[in-house]
Amino acid sequence: MGSWPRLALLLLLPLLCLLGGLGPALGLSAVALGLRWLLGDLGLGLLLGLAVLARPGLSWVPSGLSLVATALTLTLLPARPPPGLRWLPADLAYVIRILQLGLRVRACSSHCPPETFVETLERRAQAQPDGVPLVWTGAGGRPVTYRELEERACRAAWALKGEQGGPVGLAPGEPTALLVLPPQTILALGLWLGLAKLGCPVAWINPQARGAPLAHSVLSSGARLLLVDPDLQEHLEEVLPQLLAADVRCLYLGHSSPTPGVGALGPALDRAPTTPVPPALRARVTWHSPALLIYTSGTTGLPKPVVLSHQRLLYMNGMMSLCGVTAADVVYNVLPMHHVMGLVLGVLGCLELGITCVLTPKFSASRFWDDCRQHHVTVIQYVGEVLRYLCNTPEQPQDRTHSVRLAMGNGLRADVWEAFQRRFGPVRILEVYGSTEGNVGFINYVGRCGALGKMSCLLRALNPFELVQFDTEAAEPVRDGRGLCIPVRPGEPGLLLTQVLRRNPFVGYRGPRELTERKLVRHVRRQGDVYLNTGDVLAMDREGFLYFRDRLGDTFRWKGENVSTREVEGVLLLTDFLQEVNVYGVPVPGCEGKVGMAAVRLTPDHPFDGQKLYQHVRTWLPAYASPHFIRVQETLEITSTFKLLKSRLVREGFDVGVITDPLFILDHQAQTFRPLTVDTYRAVCEGTWRL
Repeated sequence: MGSWPRLALLLLLPLLCLLGGLGPALGLSAVALGLRWLLGDLGLGLLLGLAVLARPGLSWVPSGLSLVATALTLTLLPARPPPGLRWLPADLAYVIRILQLGLRVRACSSHCPPETFVETLERRAQAQPDGVPLVWTGAGGRPVTYRELEERACRAAWALKGEQGGPVGLAPGEPTALLVLPPQTILALGLWLGLAKLGCPVAWINPQARGAPLAHSVLSSGARLLLVDPDLQEHLEEVLPQLLAADVRCLYLGHSSPTPGVGALGPALDRAPTTPVPPALRARVTWHSPALLIYTSGTTGLPKPVVLSHQRLLYMNGMMSLCGVTAADVVYNVLPMHHVMGLVLGVLGCLELGITCVLTPKFSASRFWDDCRQHHVTVIQYVGEVLRYLCNTPEQPQDRTHSVRLAMGNGLRADVWEAFQRRFGPVRILEVYGSTEGNVGFINYVGRCGALGKMSCLLRALNPFELVQFDTEAAEPVRDGRGLCIPVRPGEPGLLLTQVLRRNPFVGYRGPRELTERKLVRHVRRQGDVYLNTGDVLAMDREGFLYFRDRLGDTFRWKGENVSTREVEGVLLLTDFLQEVNVYGVPVPGCEGKVGMAAVRLTPDHPFDGQKLYQHVRTWLPAYASPHFIRVQETLEITSTFKLLKSRLVREGFDVGVITDPLFILDHQAQTFRPLTVDTYRAVCEGTWRL
């Protein structure tokens, strides 16, 4: 019998029982079905046999109609419960927490004027002035109290408003940009909170940006004022003519300025009072007003400023409580402040709960656990490869001597997940999926190893999404004859599209509307609907667990097949002499698509073994997915959020005239990866070397 007739009969049977007043039949059917799922067919048969033997002592005799209804139920329903049913209690509990968060946000949103994170800080500074929201572990490390943080914010607000002879007279609501290095984090947080007291949205710019990306980041934010770390003088001076031409004022955070045309904010901060800032100065702020501008990574072009409203920040702040963080926890945050995970989920999330956030200027794998022990950390944040770096450190006797109970973040591989828990103890790991501009997020709230999130029919009704077939080369969804997108089957990789609704809006980027429009896909499941193209390729199993497969731009096509860089990286990392791997596709003259290439870092004291790697990839990878070029590097370049950089590697390809790192090529005849010479490179480009 097909699935649809089964479903129709399944829905019809209880309805007939209810309409006929057959309560006992429905109850008996449910009990029999439950026993079958619990005991199996053999166990249920034995139980029925015992019931027949004990029939004289039974106080009830089921009617014939009850027996018929029971038999039909057992025949029509599967012998095992649906895979997702085992997670029903956890699904219901999580949906309830989601609804509670939504109600809290709605209640807060009803306040006029809105009570933003500024009011949260002021309220906590008044109620518990000596409480410690921040601990700095860098040079001159010390705790920062609510009183000090509030005073820093007030000084910044008055200095930037132009009181007490300040260098600028910043108008309330005027956008401002921050460009600071991690050692200036505490000062920068005070400035940011002070600007928020004036109702000014802040663009927090990646301090690694320079040249054209830096100028673009400042100008696209709409900021009329740029506050700059003095240690970034060279970065600023490279783009200063463009900024001054656009009438952008620039101030160093120090007490003097070595650059003509740039002022210094330090003296004004010293003179500014700590008196409270009147709420009237931010009277125009609403829940939909921009609070922050956080930039995309820029891996597919120049960084784009994503607008985060005050209401969006409220939802993001609730992620901590959704993950089980309580008022008794201490959070260790190694992530940069220009990143959502570091600033919003980390600092603001802790401020919302009234707990301590331990900040460090730079992630250090060797110092990580010492910091956790010293500050009694119970929750750690991670992103990208942070936990892998911890697993790669030499083992220590005190590896399990810590109070960390929860790790929350994203980008964790299943092998690292298992290795981390095996070495450092049963730390609960919660993967969180989301993007800066995304309108839907997932949490792996049941802790399935390797999954980035869990979905249920209830949750999907709240946050609708689709996984659809996609064209790798065109980087867009595939359409059917009606012009609609084609959903993938369970377990198949598909492009994640999240529906744009009033309760799940997509605010988009600041700047030209076409930047936002490019991210939207229309007519996905029906004519007129609108979805956000996340660019991520995921797969969902029959239990509702979601797994990351690749980034659409990272997936490449070779020999008519789609190659997932993430899957190839996972296979290569199983070798003992490769410690880090970054896989990407490179074009080859005269060939369709891109061939696989891997930049690798060798495990210390392990030489590159071309024969061993050849046998490994031949055993574990299909021919089309095997990398044909290997580039050995001393270090793999990463972003400030520990993501592997591919763009420069793709541009350089396998050109022996450009690359000074050792290069190797897959040689099927010799059954090894042998050094790539100039002659072999020329043969590949001319097509005489068969790939």
